[in-house]
Amino acid sequence: MDDIKIGEILLPGEESEQERRERKVRRRFWPTFRRAARQIPFSRDLVAAFYCAVDPKTPTRTRGILLAALAYFVLPLDFVPDMLAVVGFSDDIAVLTAAFAAISGQIKETHYDKADEALRDRPDEE
Repeated sequence: MDDIKIGEILLPGEESEQERRERKVRRRFWPTFRRAARQIPFSRDLVAAFYCAVDPKTPTRTRGILLAALAYFVLPLDFVPDMLAVVGFSDDIAVLTAAFAAISGQIKETHYDKADEALRDRPDEE
């Protein structure tokens, strides 16, 4: 994926766009995560990003970037079908990696604590 396309995907968006993305992410995150967990090399970071994105204390710009990346992750249609195992999630990984770089250091230890708890409590359920 080229940098321009990733940059467009990661635009934080207006508040109404962020709210729409948040609803979509909350609804689709866990089912998509379960399908992708084995192919995503940074599952803990991904779950922590989810908790950071839905945390109202997270700065608006950071929430917007994470929600944009997570919305891309949960979209049923993207450039490379996710059913193609590792290759299918490579575009998602590129977008998520760019998002993590853009918000460097904004995912707090409390988000990682929630991620650890969720990964312990939801290994393959929900």
